[in-house]
This record gives sequence, structure tokens and C-alpha cells, in this order.
Amino acid sequence: MDSRCDVVVVGAGLLGLASARALARRGRRVIVLEQAEIGHEAGGSRGSCRVFRLGYEDPWYVALARRAREPWAELEDECGRQLLRPTPQLTFGPGLDAVREAMQSAGAPCAVLPAGEAAARFPAVTIGGPALLEPESCVISADAALRALAAGAGEVRTGVTVTAVGDDGRRVTVRTGTGSVTAGAAIVCAGPWTSRLLAGSGITVPAAATQEQVGYLAPAPPSMPIFICYDTEVPYGLPVPGSALYKIGFHHGGPLADPARQDQRPDEQLSAQLSCMARRYLPGLGPDLAQTERCLYDNSPDEDFIVDRVGRVVIGSGTSGHGFKFGPLLGEWLADLADGRDAGASAARFALGRFGAGAPRSASARRRRSGC
Repeated sequence: MDSRCDVVVVGAGLLGLASARALARRGRRVIVLEQAEIGHEAGGSRGSCRVFRLGYEDPWYVALARRAREPWAELEDECGRQLLRPTPQLTFGPGLDAVREAMQSAGAPCAVLPAGEAAARFPAVTIGGPALLEPESCVISADAALRALAAGAGEVRTGVTVTAVGDDGRRVTVRTGTGSVTAGAAIVCAGPWTSRLLAGSGITVPAAATQEQVGYLAPAPPSMPIFICYDTEVPYGLPVPGSALYKIGFHHGGPLADPARQDQRPDEQLSAQLSCMARRYLPGLGPDLAQTERCLYDNSPDEDFIVDRVGRVVIGSGTSGHGFKFGPLLGEWLADLADGRDAGASAARFALGRFGAGAPRSASARRRRSGC
């Protein structure tokens, strides 16, 4: 059955739902098309929790994360429940000083704990040196956040596979296996499927998917902090809200993947690496994994996000494993672009045109962006 609306959104993950909600709040008629269901196991927005943090090695990102907190507060007020649980965060490893300098430059609160004090205050995490304490970090209840966004996102149609996106200069037609949706603009937030879907429209979106694996340890005491070690590898951990589980993973620890051919079974090698990490940093909890979970990273070449408009098609992709904390803010920017507005100077950093000039950053610089 064919339909018409003001804006059609492809993908009901974090960015798709956030942009649809932003448009619906402006009075736009929005239709969201999702190939499976919200939070499905093959998508990048699945799972129980993510980290909201200010700690980056780039002061620009620190400032952006501070801006992102207010839209989350608005969503919490709207849905009537706490989505971000304040949780202290410890950053340590060789990248500690760079994160501290960036946070201080951006005016974000933080404090360096000497090794002895860090060990005494947070005995469950083996740090082996000083740690940077972030007092304003939180754990995001990711699954609850998706439900809250979906509640205000207009009409969400699940189980709909999009086959093509056409832009004739006057309107956009999104074709599916059951009909088409015509709109004044389309927002495509299909994660690692975005690049392949838009290639047929002549729009090049550079991307590479990796299939990550996280593990859960149990039981974890309620006082557990978030931790991130900035090193060659980037191990991290965070408590799961409302449970005795503790989630651990490596940022960009998984192999390249075809999003259409995912294997959701635990990877034995990745499981062994997680158990080894648990022995090193969380000896009181590990090493046995209570459960594992696979998830996709939708990676841009430089790990900055992609937020741009080409004709009447708006693209939101390349979250690269660190985009969840920015979801409601990026949703507002994508809605602005769909409305024909300038999304602002900050969004300009995420334009597609940057891939036409200059090489992406080195692998080590990209890795330090750190996930969750």
C-alpha cells in the first residue's frame, strides 16, 4: 500500500527514532520504516546499556557531549522515567593525560586520583596507577531509551524492507516490498545498511561494519563504576542498570562483517579475550562470562559521524561505536536538515564532503576515540 507523509525515516535504531521524534514534536507527519523490530539483534542499537561520558581526547567532543545532556533530560521528562543513571567513571592508561587536558580545556569537571586513592575508593577495578575520575558520567538504559523515543516518533512500521530510495528533486519515494512511501524528504539511518541502500541513488556513504562482542559478569556489587582504559586496546566496563550484571568489551575488538550475513553465536576467541580482560581488571568478578552478546559497529573512515543532506535525502550514519550518547542531539540536527534548515556549525564537521579531501586519521588516533 502506497503512503504519503512529510518525512519518511528509514531505520528505527537510535538515530532514526530520535530524528522521527524531533520531527513529530514539530508537527510533521512522519513514517518510520524498520526491516525487523525495534532493538533487533542484528542492529547496532540493541542491548541493555551504554555509557554517557564527557571524556574524550578532543575538547570539541567534550563540549559536544556536554550539549548532548540536555536533550536526554528532556526525553526523561517526557517519558517520566530515569534513562541516565549517574555513575562515576574511571579513565586510565597511557591516554589519561590527553583526556584530562581535553576535559579541562572544555571546562568539564574531572579529577586525577593517585594510584593509592583510586585503589582504595574503587577496589573492584584493578587500575595499577592513577585514574581520571569523571563525576558526571552516566549509564544509559539503552533499551528503555529506544522505547521512549519510539513512543514519540510518529508512525513506526516494523517488518518492512526498503529496496530503493529515489529523489526526483521535488519529492522522495522510498520503495519497499509492500509498496512505496512518498515524502518531501527522507532520512536514512539504516546503520551499516545505509551505504548499500543509497548507492543505488548515486550517493556514496563510506562505511565499514564490524561485529563486536561484549560479555557480562555476575554478580557485580551495586557500587561498581564505569571504566575505560585508553591504551593500544581500549577495554571498558559498565554496570547494567537494574541488575547484578557488569558489561565488558573492547572498543573496535571485532572483525569486519557483512550486515546481511551476521553470525550471532559467541566467538570463542573474542570470549577468551573478554575473560582475560576480566582477570586483569576485575579479578573479583571474572573470569567466567555469565552471557555474551554480538552487536554491529557502523564505522565511518575517521570515526566522526555522518550527518548531511544530499538533495532531499538526509543521511545519519557512521556512529562508530560512540554515538549513542549523542542520539537525541543528532536527531535534532537530522530533523533540521530534513526541514531544509542549517543544522549548525557543529554539524558541519560531520558532512560527507570531508571524505573528498585528505586522508582519514591514523588507526591509532581513531582507536583512541573510545566506544560505548
